[in-house]
Amino acid sequence: MRYSNFFIPTLKESPGEAEIPSHSLCIRAGLVRKIAAGIYSFLPLGVRVLKKIEEIIRQEMNRTGANEVFLSVIQPSILWEKSGRWSEYGPELFRLKDRNKRDFCLGPTHEELTTYLAYLDIKSYKDLPINLYQIQTKFRDEIRPRYGLLRAREFIMKDAYSFSKDYDDLEVIYNKMHDAYCRILERIGLEYRVVIADTGLIGGKLSHEFIVLADNGEEKMVFCPKCGYAANYELSESVPQDIEEHENSGISDRKLYEENAAKEVYTPGITDIESLSKFLNVDAGKIIKTILLKDETGKIYAFLLSGDRELNIKKAATHTGKSLNLLENSEERSDLVIGYLGPVGLDNEIEIYIDNSIKSGVNYIAGANKKDYHLLNVNYPRDFTVKHRGDFTYSIPGDRCTGCGEKLEFEKGIEIGHIFKLGTRYSEKLEAKFLDVDGKLKPLIMGCYGVGVTRLMAATIEQLHDDRGIIWPVSIAPFIINLIVTTTKDEKLSQEGNRIYKTLKELDVEVLYDDRDISAGIKFKDSDLIGIPVKFILGKKFLNKKIIDVEFRKSGDKIELREDLIPEFIKKFKSENNLN
Repeated sequence: MRYSNFFIPTLKESPGEAEIPSHSLCIRAGLVRKIAAGIYSFLPLGVRVLKKIEEIIRQEMNRTGANEVFLSVIQPSILWEKSGRWSEYGPELFRLKDRNKRDFCLGPTHEELTTYLAYLDIKSYKDLPINLYQIQTKFRDEIRPRYGLLRAREFIMKDAYSFSKDYDDLEVIYNKMHDAYCRILERIGLEYRVVIADTGLIGGKLSHEFIVLADNGEEKMVFCPKCGYAANYELSESVPQDIEEHENSGISDRKLYEENAAKEVYTPGITDIESLSKFLNVDAGKIIKTILLKDETGKIYAFLLSGDRELNIKKAATHTGKSLNLLENSEERSDLVIGYLGPVGLDNEIEIYIDNSIKSGVNYIAGANKKDYHLLNVNYPRDFTVKHRGDFTYSIPGDRCTGCGEKLEFEKGIEIGHIFKLGTRYSEKLEAKFLDVDGKLKPLIMGCYGVGVTRLMAATIEQLHDDRGIIWPVSIAPFIINLIVTTTKDEKLSQEGNRIYKTLKELDVEVLYDDRDISAGIKFKDSDLIGIPVKFILGKKFLNKKIIDVEFRKSGDKIELREDLIPEFIKKFKSENNLN
């Protein structure tokens, strides 16, 4: 492709609205243009990248035995009402009415629609298992579209839905999809992690996220470098660091494990951990944080945790089996002094749960359940007792792996894929059943598997870029070679450029020939910005010695290549990068 015939509107300056590199570079490199908040149009260069990503995904999906379909974007509300998600999904669901005032939505996902197809056409266990996938545009009315393609209102996604007769078959498909997603990311050339994750609005019993590592990622992960354990930050499990690992051991010169007598201390207006830590000159880990939650009946639960940690309400709710919310207003219980709560002398009707971060016999500090007072030298179980102990907090640096005891590490990344074991959540509600071998009608066992195509493009840029621009991996680069003639004013050099361009095309390599009548410096800058893996530079050296200057975008390495060795170079490069 000649640059002069290709539409690549690059920009020198970063758009003011861009918050992260991938957003800026997508626009500067001429991949996309913003149409409205969270809505982008893809330009020719961006389309080439998307098509390559889609092809890798399609190949890996077909390899698993999945069947490609193409489903309608517009979905009738009745299907969503049956699943319960018409109201549950909330304002993120794009809703519309037809001329007959019937309700529809623009699909953010297709569980309901594929389950309806299964209801129509899957009748017997002989039809199972089956896995259907599509690559299509999705819509979500994000409350705050940001980060360019990473949180858009319109995006391209590959979503798949499996139907099985039992959980053993689901397990087989789930594992195939897990491996397929790993291969997709490896073929593209990205560093990633697979983590245990929350099922969210999709639902189901188990899910895993596929996270591309990136400093600007919104997802936080916890992982063990020794045994490989990895989980989403919100679901991570850990063994809290021992109390002796805290920098300060407490007030005055007390011995760490000597139980001192509890006593009140006047703490006027001190109602938060940070202020109390400074006021008493102690490490936050020596303070017991008492947080009250309430369930739908109004019953109150107290959760005790180390002051340097944060309560994970999802974990608390899972442990109690209740839907829990913070009790923030003391007017609901005037006898409870918010800001000075503690376990000693707390109302007996309040069920107390203690986090694993609270150890025994270490002279903690806690609220005295009395305005402007805290208690020193609070010891568990001497001063209070509880029936429930567990992991109710988020992991923090220093925590150890529950499996092998190694210190956990933390990383950020971008979620690009999510797989779920749905079970019968949708099939039961939409009455998608099959006749089993025993002659009984049973609900289909489902799984769903999504990967963001446009998110993958942005995540790749986020992981692979530098201050000059994008560094495309060869597998999805819009072109493989950028042929640059240093000046088109030299007629002979231009003719030689045309000849080498023809040679490269005959070798079946994707080449962008920069034949523009502009300075070589601008051509080099545009090449780095666009991120094409290899530059072939033709200048005076080529006219004199038939030698091409070759530069590699990722490593920055430079070599000289004789014209007669071009076929050998291309063959080797293709082989090393698994190019057909």
